[in-house]
Amino acid sequence: MARISPSLLGADFSRLGEEVAGTERAGADMIHLDIMDGHFVPNISFGPAVVGTVDRLTDLFLDVHLMLTEPEKYFESFVKAGADAITFHIEVHPDPVKQAKQLHAMGVGAGISLNPDGRAEQILPYLKHFEFLLVMTVFPGFGGQSLIPAALDTVRSARAYIDQNKLATEIIVDGGVDASNAPEVVAAGADILVMGTAFYSSHDRAALVRSVHELRR
Repeated sequence: MARISPSLLGADFSRLGEEVAGTERAGADMIHLDIMDGHFVPNISFGPAVVGTVDRLTDLFLDVHLMLTEPEKYFESFVKAGADAITFHIEVHPDPVKQAKQLHAMGVGAGISLNPDGRAEQILPYLKHFEFLLVMTVFPGFGGQSLIPAALDTVRSARAYIDQNKLATEIIVDGGVDASNAPEVVAAGADILVMGTAFYSSHDRAALVRSVHELRR
């Protein structure tokens, strides 16, 4: 069964409490929180205070994606705010084992992310140290972009490597994922689908969640 992680960046922040409650009612498996610094990516989102607010509003698993130039400076702040897992980018830390160990020592899951122009070979040797691999299928920074199909080759390569090596690492795919391409993304090897615009603009979020849960690799 595939799972869904709505990206809160696509929600209506003027109704944050209602949006979080609605996400939970729809049956979402976790919540994805995009943290952007305006440097690693050309946009700024929110910080630990918002993550702390979301943590008080829900018991759902909080997956915090740090699109930051120096993510390790903020690990502790986001863990204290309620993050259950923190993901950072291989582009920032090409040898990310030290940072994975830091996160595990803080008691949270560790994720490593790769941008669409990256190569699977950059991250495969490190997957044994991570609970999650986040494959970006758009260039991060803004919502509403279309999925880059070539990025699914990274998903396929990672899926084959994880299965061959019997790793527990789960693959998350983020960027332009919607109801129409979700079957292809799961078939490529994804375990968890991040949806922002597609989820929060849906007229029937519960039906969208059910359709994702019905997908099998």
